[in-house]
Amino acid sequence: MEITVQWIRTSWTKASRGGEAASRRNAAPIGLALPPAETTTSAHVIRMHERDGFEPYDTQEDPAKVDVQLREADGRLRVLPRVQPLFALPPRPRRPPAVRLASGQWARWQLNYRFSSALGIRDWSYWLDTFNIAYGPVDADVFLSTPTVFINEQGPLR
Repeated sequence: MEITVQWIRTSWTKASRGGEAASRRNAAPIGLALPPAETTTSAHVIRMHERDGFEPYDTQEDPAKVDVQLREADGRLRVLPRVQPLFALPPRPRRPPAVRLASGQWARWQLNYRFSSALGIRDWSYWLDTFNIAYGPVDADVFLSTPTVFINEQGPLR
């Protein structure tokens, strides 16, 4: 069965926590059309950073490099993003259970993080990871539609 993976990482610093910069950050897409060369053997990986005005930069990578566990069993796809790295905030002592997708379904799962620099010398930095995972054949614009399952695992970042 075909598995389509799109991973969007948006990253910023304290400079984009408010005002016009925060508006640009909040307008960053959480789903994009798949590139024409997208196949089940690669993942569509997008990076957006405040230093680039949150413009999407996309590549195709090995799905094994994406921080999400995917396992097929009994005609369904089990989806569970990994929480990386362990030193980030917010703490996640109780995570939602894995999602099981049937053919033709897709899930969007979002997690956020806050990091301090070593020894607290630099400002905080932040990530928002969005995982869009489809099971079965899809159109290029699948991740522009409403997901079958949406998990919002974002916590308070202060």
